Amino acid sequence: MATRAMNRCVAAAAALGLAAAAPPARAAVTVTADRREAGAASADFKFDRVPPPSKTDAAARATFAVVAGKADGNGADLAALHDGAVSGSADDPGANFFFGQGEKGGRIKVDLRAVSDVSQVNTYSWHRDARGPQVYKLYGADGKAKGFDPAPKAGTDPAAGGWTLLAAVDTRPKAGPPGGQYGVSVADDAGKPLGAFRYLLLDASATEADDPFGNTFFSEIDVVATPKEGEVPATGPVVKTTIAAGKYEITIDPTGLDDATAKWAEDTLRPVCETWYPKIVEMLPSDGYVAPKRFGIVFRDDMKGTPAAAAGTRVMCNRQWFEKNLKGEAAGAVVHEMVHVVQQYKFGRKSVPFWLQEGIPDYVRWFLYEPEKKGAEIRNVEKAKYDAAYRVSANFLNWATLTYDKQLVPKVNAAVRSGKYADDLWKDLTGKTLPELDAEWKASLAKK
Repeated sequence: MATRAMNRCVAAAAALGLAAAAPPARAAVTVTADRREAGAASADFKFDRVPPPSKTDAAARATFAVVAGKADGNGADLAALHDGAVSGSADDPGANFFFGQGEKGGRIKVDLRAVSDVSQVNTYSWHRDARGPQVYKLYGADGKAKGFDPAPKAGTDPAAGGWTLLAAVDTRPKAGPPGGQYGVSVADDAGKPLGAFRYLLLDASATEADDPFGNTFFSEIDVVATPKEGEVPATGPVVKTTIAAGKYEITIDPTGLDDATAKWAEDTLRPVCETWYPKIVEMLPSDGYVAPKRFGIVFRDDMKGTPAAAAGTRVMCNRQWFEKNLKGEAAGAVVHEMVHVVQQYKFGRKSVPFWLQEGIPDYVRWFLYEPEKKGAEIRNVEKAKYDAAYRVSANFLNWATLTYDKQLVPKVNAAVRSGKYADDLWKDLTGKTLPELDAEWKASLAKK
């Protein structure tokens, strides 16, 4: 039986001219791989033998986490892997999740929230070159094994920590260019469940080592599964909302929240995001720039004194802080982070001043979203300085906007985003240097 299953796995790859997958650990497992070459691929992700991506599979309600490796900051958040949407072109980093430059792959854990009969795992990718093929090992676990390792790090054997190897996948072509659209389906050849698992682990490897750009552009991971009788999902479903006539999608993951905060996320935070994300996109444009079409909001327990933060298209919220500030600053903190999602500054550039990086989000928050709270009022004029960042810089930006140019913030933001910002820009926009503006601003504060 083991030889028969291995032959089916090899045959599925050979039919496409792909490299054969390694023998799967379970005799009944078949790996089916389909490929549409670069010139034939289109955004519908339709294959001859692999089902198209689903919006209603079990992964849509699951929690995804990176447990080894580092995500590429130019890519999408993990939410892109289970939102039912796929990339629209063969080189669309903002719509795909992939590991960073120089990384030799990484590990993604999928938490189905309850032990479930998993019958199928499908993965999808698309790129014009070496980031198209898929190379990974798939593991499953119910989490009940003695000594279970819930987050096996790089270099460790998941099988030693209570994980079961289900299949090994390698869709690299034997010959010719590797670019194209790939679909892979891991399933039991008799239609039975692969096993009863709460967790899945995708242990991805880079497709080539000739340069640091060999990590697969994963567009979607689907899981077909049914919770076993008596199993109750650990938390409620992920909150997903599509806004602006389907142009943007926001995913709010309430994992770990108490009932009151989960209800706040649905009743308060969701409408705020629906209203304000399109507004922020509209108020911070620049030539040729397209804001992220989707982003995710998660709640974490490891943020210590930081209320919220943003990285790429992911907003991270301090669960404990939010539970205490639902009627206070919670929603405004997310508005601030949504501005970061829209800014998309390339960090590391000398032309990204910290005071503007943080001052612009607080300007949007305190002067446009919740001006009635007067959260950016200056209490100590003598210590105020335009580049103090956050609320103080927000106050300066608001004063300069009202005094000199209603479009000042969008113009400055566009310059920072493009890497062309210099302090001389203020002279061009207002006729005065930053020190001159700083002195005039503080004089106006003193009069108040």
